[in-house]
Amino acid sequence: MSERPAPPQRPAVRVTVGQLDGSTDPGANRVMVADAFRTAEHVRADLLVLPEYASAFHPGGVGVDDAEPLTGPFVRALRERAAASGVAVVAGMTIPGTDPRRAVNAVVAVDGAGELVGVYRKVHLYDAFGSRESDRLEAGPADAAPLVLSVGGLRFGVMTCYDLRFPESARRLVDAGADVLVVPAAWADGELKAMHWRTLAVARAIENTSAVVAVGMAGKGVVGRSLVVGPDGAVGLELDDRPAVRTVDLDADRLAAVRQQNPSLANRRYAVVPR
Repeated sequence: MSERPAPPQRPAVRVTVGQLDGSTDPGANRVMVADAFRTAEHVRADLLVLPEYASAFHPGGVGVDDAEPLTGPFVRALRERAAASGVAVVAGMTIPGTDPRRAVNAVVAVDGAGELVGVYRKVHLYDAFGSRESDRLEAGPADAAPLVLSVGGLRFGVMTCYDLRFPESARRLVDAGADVLVVPAAWADGELKAMHWRTLAVARAIENTSAVVAVGMAGKGVVGRSLVVGPDGAVGLELDDRPAVRTVDLDADRLAAVRQQNPSLANRRYAVVPR
């Protein structure tokens, strides 16, 4: 077997955004994930980011019937694809909870060697706007260690969906060393919801002088509209509500320059403490 060619030397980290249209069929979802990996590998991406609930999704609510263990087919497929392509991946899924009546909304991080390097269990359940995730899901511990993945010289901090409305979640990741905030989501559609999604992603970038990679689920009941925001708040990529796979480069030197010009992290006077 011939060795895979070394990736090109470049001053940026290449990220592929997979705005998928998920379904209740786990096998079909794994096929979509494999297609996204092929695109990421073709453009020599370093990292692929997939939405919340990429393993199985329906707008009526995801629960225990959709849960898979971390040793199940979804994570196994991620690990195999990552190892074969050299592309790391961050993806949302549902795993079994400690209560047999509830599952856990989780985000897994797999490195380019195919190793499962971390799992984030969603802290803020979406009990808002008429929805109650807590009827089906159990929250992750607020004091769990932040999930921060190193890829290509940048550090990617992981949160998901409703967490975006809580600035302390993002700040805690930055305190743990994150340069980029990664937000897989299935952001529910509704009045003003797409505006909230965009505004909050831009705000988290500006206040933390961090890039934000916010990847939405496409399809019925959700807004899609994935976007990548620079540390200065400039939106570099923005999708509509249709399924799409796009790639951007994140420049570590640009991030450092913004933080030097706007040292708000150094000037802050309060810390974030879980409760």
